[in-house]
Amino acid sequence: MKILYGVQGTGNGHTTRARIMAACFAQLGVEVDYLFSGRPKDKYFDMDIFGDYQSRDGLSFSTQSGQVNKLDTLKKLKLSQLYQDIRHLDVSSYDLIFNDFEPITAWAGKLAKVPVIAMSHQASFLFSEVPVEGAGFLKRTLLKNFAPANIHLGVHWQPFAKNIIPPFIPYQLPDKLCQSVANKVLVYLPFEELDRVIELLQDFPDKEFYCYHPNAQNQSLANIHLRTPSRDGFLKDLANTSGIVANAGFELSSEAMKFGKKLLLKPLSGQFEQLSNAVTLERMGRAKVMHYLSSNALEEFLELPMVEAVDFPSDPTPLIQWLVNGQWSDIEKLHHQLWQSVNYKMLKAA
Repeated sequence: MKILYGVQGTGNGHTTRARIMAACFAQLGVEVDYLFSGRPKDKYFDMDIFGDYQSRDGLSFSTQSGQVNKLDTLKKLKLSQLYQDIRHLDVSSYDLIFNDFEPITAWAGKLAKVPVIAMSHQASFLFSEVPVEGAGFLKRTLLKNFAPANIHLGVHWQPFAKNIIPPFIPYQLPDKLCQSVANKVLVYLPFEELDRVIELLQDFPDKEFYCYHPNAQNQSLANIHLRTPSRDGFLKDLANTSGIVANAGFELSSEAMKFGKKLLLKPLSGQFEQLSNAVTLERMGRAKVMHYLSSNALEEFLELPMVEAVDFPSDPTPLIQWLVNGQWSDIEKLHHQLWQSVNYKMLKAA
């Protein structure tokens, strides 16, 4: 079987999930080509595992000061280019298109009648059982048509519906690296202005903040250690931090749960997925939420105790076997197989 894997490149969560899948595809000897869209090619990092991947502009959103900038997003839409990219993408040699909320490969597959199977956190919001905040009719319509597929698999923290599977977190770091350092805090707020993040952290000189940001350079400002994006460095700091301050992206929140790290989330304003994530995690007792950069919220968060880890599955082999064996109609079996090792009862909101 030959697969084209389309990945939404806005943010790093989709790419993180794709790395996990790519490693397993390679191990199982499945032939896969990769196409990313949503940001310029020179803005991706740690992409060796994807080989000679393709890149397109695709569709994305603009942010400013921690919120979606609707006007700038509209100005930067390249619908003509998107249409040309869809029409000119030859998918005739592929048996399957596997899609993580990427519009070009999804629409190209639909037009060429090549089967498209979607796996994304966004797909989970297509099912009525999943909590959704801040998504009106237009946003729901866009979500439904953004990256069409024959089969949608949603990825979420609870088995809300039979088409929902848990996240894959493969990292098994040595115990000695996972001992939490009491005064160490990991900060990842890429949609906020870096100067405002630094201003917030300066109020807590007794803590050591490791702050990853796309506009940062590797340097230390007293107790604030700025870091450029690096997957390896980020995972090492994640392993022994006492807590995480972040926007409400799905993958990092999943990793925090896997490692038993407390969370303080500042969802990106105007982005319903992050608003929904924040509300769900708060109801589950897995995170505290602030809707602006608040010293009071951070002070309260720093005093909280550690939380229990959640053992999400590490191996996506069952999913890949389901894909290559063409067992697409038997979603319920895949659902039970992937959730059976997760003690999801403890995740249910009170």
